[in-house]
Amino acid sequence: MAEQKATNVHWHEGDITREHRQKLLGHRGATIWFTGLSGSGKSTVAVELEGVLHERGVLAYRLDGDNVRMGINKNLGFSAEDRAENIRRIGEVAKLFADSGVVALSSFISPYVADRDAVRELHENAGMDFIEVFVDCALEAAEARDPKGLYKKARAGEIKNFTGIDDPYEAPAKPEIHLHSDQQSLDEEVEVILAELTRRGVISA
Repeated sequence: MAEQKATNVHWHEGDITREHRQKLLGHRGATIWFTGLSGSGKSTVAVELEGVLHERGVLAYRLDGDNVRMGINKNLGFSAEDRAENIRRIGEVAKLFADSGVVALSSFISPYVADRDAVRELHENAGMDFIEVFVDCALEAAEARDPKGLYKKARAGEIKNFTGIDDPYEAPAKPEIHLHSDQQSLDEEVEVILAELTRRGVISA
């Protein structure tokens, strides 16, 4: 976890609480954290889920790995240190979205358990829902999809520190939701997530 470098800073509470924002929107905020190999289907299910939630009147926002690396995290690479900082920053952003009453859909490979656990702790300490979704997919299936051609480049040595090839992926031991994207349909995956959001009371049935 990054240390606090700025001194003489103090949290300034406002008059509008999380409960006020939730009442305005008609649902709770939460962070749904999709983790899995490149090509496993994290972004695909997040896009589909965002559309379904929108149709239900639930405000959601996708935080996608590549999109974030083109903006707030454009100065980060793929070393272990940069990956950790990438996840730390987006964890803080997702927390802000959840606090505002929005359902944050965070799609990141996030290969290291310690980094994901740090984001979980950040949310749990603030009393916010953190739902880890392991988008499980056999490496062979993900590589066969290879929608961005990244595995091909990694196999050719053109990309270093590529998760699943020359960098490890630490699978979640006890995710809230365990999807098998090489076995389930997209609709089935979305229904599983909706059921968990309903069970938690984030959204209504």
